[in-house]
Parts: sequence; C-alpha cells; structure tokens
Amino acid sequence: MKDHIINSKIKLYSIFPSFDPLHQEFTFGYCVSDKFSNCFSFNLVNKKGKDNICAQELDNLVLQNSLSSSALIVTDASIKNNIATLVTYVYQANFPLIKIVHHAVFITSSKAELFAMKCEINQACNKNNISKIIVITNSIYSAKLIFNSLLHPLQSHLAAILSKLRLFFNKSQNNSIEFWECSSHLK
Repeated sequence: MKDHIINSKIKLYSIFPSFDPLHQEFTFGYCVSDKFSNCFSFNLVNKKGKDNICAQELDNLVLQNSLSSSALIVTDASIKNNIATLVTYVYQANFPLIKIVHHAVFITSSKAELFAMKCEINQACNKNNISKIIVITNSIYSAKLIFNSLLHPLQSHLAAILSKLRLFFNKSQNNSIEFWECSSHLK
C-alpha cells in the first residue's frame, strides 16, 4: 500500500510538475525572497494626481536609468474574446528598443502577465552588462506573486523566473530588480 501511495505521488508530480512543493525554489531558506530580500522592490506610481503627473514620474524613471546598466521592461496584457495579447518592450541604453507580442487563448490575465514578465526577465538576466532590471506593469499583484512561495497553479512560471533571478542576484550583490505599477493607458 505504501509503495502505491509513493508511486501515485511520483506520477502526480510528473503530470503536474508545477505543483511540486519540494521544488528547490520554494524550499525554506533557499527561496529568493529569503536570500535576496534586499534585491527586489515594488513601487506604485503616484495615482493621486492626474495622468500627466504619473507620466512625468515614469519619464523621470526612464531618464534616471537611461545611461546606467539598467534594462527597462514594460509589460501589458489584455484579454478580448478569450484571446490574450501580451506586449512587452525592453529598453537598454545604446541598444535598439525591443518589442515582443505574444498571443494566447483561454488563460487568465495574471498568467498572461507572468508569462510576459518571465520572457523579458529571462532576456534581461542573460545580458552580461545589466545590474538593474526595472519592470513597469499594470499588474503589481502578478509581480508580487513571483516571490510568493505558497502552493498555487502559477508555480511553474514562478520557478522559471526565480531560477533566473537567483543566477542574476548571485552575479553581483549590487544587482536588483524593481517593479513599478502604472495603469495601461500611460504606457
């Protein structure tokens, strides 16, 4: 009977690997949120003012980081008629602006946002001269999920992002990632 239960668990994890609570990225003490808690932050653009004040804050953010070794990532996802459109922009000084568009069907907006963030964070982490990644998104909730080690259906995306971030943070103690939330109509 015990062998049957163990075999059932192994089969379950091989079918649903994203639900593996023993994945190293979610192990206590090994979590990115435990080891590198000072390397990431979440920020809200001032929503009290008018749209032009929010746009000014974003302009200042871009100008402050345009000459440094930063990668700015802007993500946006929208769903219409069960088709998700994900648009991401990646900006790095002295390189062309990169625009990537993805389409997916029958997924949630949180999953779409995480997928877009995963693609662009992976791309930024792979560049040797990047020490700071700035992600501008309209879903700070999805960004905060990246560092949530609780068991939930989006774990497969999170494990992939966390693995890349772990390598990125291990390159230098000064490496960091910031998440900025702003509404879609400002991007």
